[in-house]
Amino acid sequence: MQLDRFFRQLLCVFVSTVLFTISGAAVADNVGKTLFLVKEDKRLTAVNAETGQFFELDIRAKEVIQKHIVANGVAIVVTNQRFAGVGTWPSGWSSHRRIAGERLISAEAEDTSAVIVTSDRVLSFNGRAGTWAEKRR
Repeated sequence: MQLDRFFRQLLCVFVSTVLFTISGAAVADNVGKTLFLVKEDKRLTAVNAETGQFFELDIRAKEVIQKHIVANGVAIVVTNQRFAGVGTWPSGWSSHRRIAGERLISAEAEDTSAVIVTSDRVLSFNGRAGTWAEKRR
């Protein structure tokens, strides 16, 4: 009888652990790709598949795209004049001006966040809020 109770408890712990693991995995995989970039000549269009919106980034005179990165819910563009970001928040592009002589060190994006490291600053872009933050180096 004691042994029977022990195996029932062990089975309950096992089933609970499996269910917890499965539910946690489902939540982690819930971040799907909702943002896409379409690049044409002097125009860059962000497509938010979740909201069905399209946001065009106008490339200014003498502005050159140096790098662009797209993650699930954020996209950033590095040009010789500015940093531009767009995210899942349906507000469009948000730009942050570059400092004269500032060199790009690295840029990365994941899920709804992006970080840019330059010779002078570390910048972050929050794709959920559509805002930039910066810290001088």
